[in-house]
Amino acid sequence: MFQIMILVFTLGYLAIALEHPLKIDKAAPALLIGSLLWVFYMLGVEDILNMGFSSAWKEYLNFHPLENNPEGMKAFIVHNQIIEHLGEISEILFFLLGAMTIVEIVDQHQGFKVITDKIITTNKVKLLWILSFLTFFMSAALDNLTTTIVMVALLRKLIDDKHTRWFFASMVVLAANAGGAWSPIGDVTTIMLWIGGQVTTLKIIVGVFLPSLVCMVVPLIVLSFTQKGEVKRPNVKDNEDEYTSLFEQKLLLIMGVAGLLFVPIFKTVTHLPPYMGMLLSLSVIWATTELLHKDKTKIIKDKLRPINILKKVDTPTVLFFLGILSAVAALQSAGHLSIMAEKLDSALGNIYLIDMAIGVLSAIVDNVPLVAGSMGMYPISTPETLQIAANPEYMQAFVQDGIFWEFLAYTAGTGGSILIIGSAAGVAAMGLEKIDFIWYMKKISWIAILGYLSGSAVYYFQTILLH
Repeated sequence: MFQIMILVFTLGYLAIALEHPLKIDKAAPALLIGSLLWVFYMLGVEDILNMGFSSAWKEYLNFHPLENNPEGMKAFIVHNQIIEHLGEISEILFFLLGAMTIVEIVDQHQGFKVITDKIITTNKVKLLWILSFLTFFMSAALDNLTTTIVMVALLRKLIDDKHTRWFFASMVVLAANAGGAWSPIGDVTTIMLWIGGQVTTLKIIVGVFLPSLVCMVVPLIVLSFTQKGEVKRPNVKDNEDEYTSLFEQKLLLIMGVAGLLFVPIFKTVTHLPPYMGMLLSLSVIWATTELLHKDKTKIIKDKLRPINILKKVDTPTVLFFLGILSAVAALQSAGHLSIMAEKLDSALGNIYLIDMAIGVLSAIVDNVPLVAGSMGMYPISTPETLQIAANPEYMQAFVQDGIFWEFLAYTAGTGGSILIIGSAAGVAAMGLEKIDFIWYMKKISWIAILGYLSGSAVYYFQTILLH
């Protein structure tokens, strides 16, 4: 069953990667493997746990030595591992659901229009820099997926030519992924590391900001030499009814951004899980919008009330994360990830190379399970584990805010830009603008690699200077 679990995960992963040719939403195979892996784990529990690869089972036996039997093993899975992993996964899912709902409320109230209406230049290079930096910082405050969707919608109002728009949309993807990497709420993978306790707010910002900035600026400089002249604006006929006033647009934009930025402060002050802060922000914004529209017509209420806006939230994405995180949790519990960690250590033996390998892999496969797998492969080092470690200097990289976790946030966040399907932002841009996969590989992948390596070099030398 141990080998069958690997096979099931591989086939499921292949189905996720081939989502577009198969025409099956990636949430379906993710949920399938998320369930099947636990089924096969339970069916072969005795053989799997007796192999001795599960560190969780070893720790459990230290406190429950009498349960080293088939029934005790099943109880370990049902009452210990599933409950433990479900708690960790739920924190991420509720956080995402709250954040996505807040952003959708702001978008539905045309809050982002306040920003986009200020951009009036038609110079290609100037517009490219403005949009890239706007994306970079918006992604850090919101998230890279939402920012990409907003910015691609803006590009349609600013640029008429399809291929020119592809270059701009691709730069938006690079900037969104780079911007999300240095913020604890900017990317799902960074959120996972932050919620898991691998990184803290201030340290991740200070440690990863400069490498992320370089990762964006290097491709931006290259494109500045190729994108010359003026963009042609499309003839936009905006016949849509205005449901919100300028005051309401500004109010919801300010409340939305403030609500998202409040979450790290909430966690620091209360030490409660971030999802609670996110749900608190959502509740305040929800109540405000209800009061704001209580005397309006039914048509406006139906469009702007959060209870209706919730229907627009990308639920399949939430279910995808549930499935893939459940699958990775099963592999972690059974001991597969411990084996992988040992092989990476023996093959590469270098913290920076391991992280860079994970970053490159994130361009081919989704970075969410890669980071989830890394979190499972490498537990956070504590003073106690450092004392008994055979190589305490090496294990120092795995402490909270250690080099491994900071660099992982950068590589997993930006490595996905190498291919258009390597990140949620890239997939969104590809779907919205119908960007050709081969075109992206020819025109963008090489500058994305250049940015990725440049940012990695900056982090390496920055670490040497600071340590």
